[in-house]
Amino acid sequence: MHRYVVKIGSSSLTSDEGGLNRDKIAFFAGELAALHQTGVQPLLVTSGAVAAGFTEIGYRKRPKHLHEKQAAAAVGQALLMQAYQEAFSRYGIGVAQILLTRSDFSNRLRIHNALMTIDELLRHRIIPIINENDTVSVNELKFGDNDMLSALVANLVKAQQLAILTDTDGLYTADPRKDPDAKRIERVEQITAELLQMAGGSGSSVGTGGMRSKVDAAQIASRGGVPVFVGKVKEPGDLLRATEGGGKGTYFETTVHPLSTKKQWVGFHSLPQGYIVVDEGAESALLTGGKSLLPAGVTEVSGQFEPGDVVEVQNLSRRVIGRGIVNYAAWQLHVTAGLSTEEVIKRVEVPRMEVIHRDEWIPFG
Repeated sequence: MHRYVVKIGSSSLTSDEGGLNRDKIAFFAGELAALHQTGVQPLLVTSGAVAAGFTEIGYRKRPKHLHEKQAAAAVGQALLMQAYQEAFSRYGIGVAQILLTRSDFSNRLRIHNALMTIDELLRHRIIPIINENDTVSVNELKFGDNDMLSALVANLVKAQQLAILTDTDGLYTADPRKDPDAKRIERVEQITAELLQMAGGSGSSVGTGGMRSKVDAAQIASRGGVPVFVGKVKEPGDLLRATEGGGKGTYFETTVHPLSTKKQWVGFHSLPQGYIVVDEGAESALLTGGKSLLPAGVTEVSGQFEPGDVVEVQNLSRRVIGRGIVNYAAWQLHVTAGLSTEEVIKRVEVPRMEVIHRDEWIPFG
């Protein structure tokens, strides 16, 4: 059964002053219902709890302090789910609320349980409505208006596509509001540094995500094997057209196969406990040679990690080229970095000679 993750931001669900716009919610419910009726399994990642709640709680404008945002989210989340429940009930579709934090993804047991819950809901044709648990999150807006959350969810459920809906019809070569010569980029085969530079900042006072956060999310999703659509859904049928390749936006393609749950956790969900810098030979072996990382290729070590922890790997230019599960404690790698296998055996006792085995490695290059 095909799965499609659809992310809707705050500005698409609320008025400019804050508060829910019921007409907008009814429209998106209709679009998702049409997708649901084709037999696929849609999942909705929504923003809007803070924007929905801050006017209700009595704030004149969107709050700045964390405790005020959390209070607004606590009020707004109930309003948001009530509005979705009423809108989807018109189509005979049930909905379920799932609230997640970044720490849920970093804990393999918790995110596995979340996936089992999602699978069960989809089996019963209920649409999961997923949002960040703003009320208990310790860092402000870590998911970038839930763009990153939608990418992690799309990878988790091995979706056929992630659709990030926005008020702009895709990524442009420049800001189309300021540059009349700006051209829309129809398809992206590879997200480059130049492309990331094109993605500007946030254009809305209600939401928190700009085009850059959407391109960052597309990069994470495509690395996990999920193609991404970033664009506009304004007319009836636009969402179906977007899933069929004719949407009003930019398509980010991928040639990567969906990753196993373990590799997803290593690459995107885990919290690295340090980093390792490698030389050019090791970089090439990891990115194109399909090889494991040996101590001889390590030039620098940072952090306090133990065997089984996840670490980032950087090249000599300090660009992160991937993540992996390390087989050495930090102190062991400090004393063996740059040494041959024979020398390593003389100095430390480790369960495996590889610093990171290729089966426990996720490249970002």
